[in-house]
Amino acid sequence: MVMATFVNGQHKTDYGHIFLTTDNVLYDKERIEKTPSRDDGISKEDERDIRILGCEMIQSAGLLLQLPQVAMATAQILFHRFYVSKSLVVHNFEHLAMACIFLAAKVEEYPRRVRDVINVFYHIDQVRQKADPIQVMGFTGQMYFKQKNDVIKAERWLLKRSVYTASINPT
Repeated sequence: MVMATFVNGQHKTDYGHIFLTTDNVLYDKERIEKTPSRDDGISKEDERDIRILGCEMIQSAGLLLQLPQVAMATAQILFHRFYVSKSLVVHNFEHLAMACIFLAAKVEEYPRRVRDVINVFYHIDQVRQKADPIQVMGFTGQMYFKQKNDVIKAERWLLKRSVYTASINPT
């Protein structure tokens, strides 16, 4: 039985012994407005556009990789949380988008091979550039190994950045 109540002006929903509330937000408005990307000279509009493009790429890749929506949403959350504290100037958004979908697929227990993630993003890039004909990336070439290293390095950035916040309240 689900019950919704208001406590101290906050909406709380009771799912058995789990309470969902909005009084424990991760970032305040000031932190969201003043990102390292803005400090590095990227305008608010450009940052928004790059973030939107990254999320669109994650969504397209997730569909091509046949991932459930929850994995794509997790990847997009990872993407946004990372750029709250890191700059788009320093960290390539395409590498990070690949790492986010790669990590989110593992977290949500729908793992995909890094090779498949790279190939899907390569395909998305070719479609965006209207390449004719669309090629498949070779998996023995220098370009593939560089991409693979970049994705793995970006995955480490994500993990190092501690993008997960765990909160346990014993009751």
